[in-house]
Amino acid sequence: MGSSSSFWNVAYRQAMKSGVFVAKVYSFLHVTTTYLAFPAVAFGPSMIPTLHPSGNVVLAERISTRSRKLSRGDVIVLQSPEDPNKIPIKRVIGLEGDCESFVVDPEKNDESRTIVVPKGHVWVQGDHTQNSRDSRIFGPLPYGLIRGRVLWRLWPFQDFGPIDDHNLKK
Repeated sequence: MGSSSSFWNVAYRQAMKSGVFVAKVYSFLHVTTTYLAFPAVAFGPSMIPTLHPSGNVVLAERISTRSRKLSRGDVIVLQSPEDPNKIPIKRVIGLEGDCESFVVDPEKNDESRTIVVPKGHVWVQGDHTQNSRDSRIFGPLPYGLIRGRVLWRLWPFQDFGPIDDHNLKK
């Protein structure tokens, strides 16, 4: 009877140690991805040549978006204002108060419009403007829909490194 009791005591202590370890790992990952940085998957042609249309995994940080410290040319992860289930990646072209002129539909005609980006919003566009759903379609993007600023391309490995602005900053 005594050996059976000691077995359960050892098993209980081991389970508690494992459970505490799992809880610590989960807590660390939760805090990190909620408040600091998170991986995001990007695919599609809207950010060619910065990102590959066949897919990229990028690392995005949340600190600068929470403090509203974005700059023109930053690549951001956002929640789509058209479909909340989509998380596209676009480039910040204009900040609040900027006057942005754009061609409404570059494939059909040369009609252009000018808009002043309202307070609490940014203007975003894909790098491949002929194939991008962006602020030209859904208007200025509220800061509340910005999930993070992309820092690094993690995959494919041959392109591992920081995201550059490739001379798109105004």
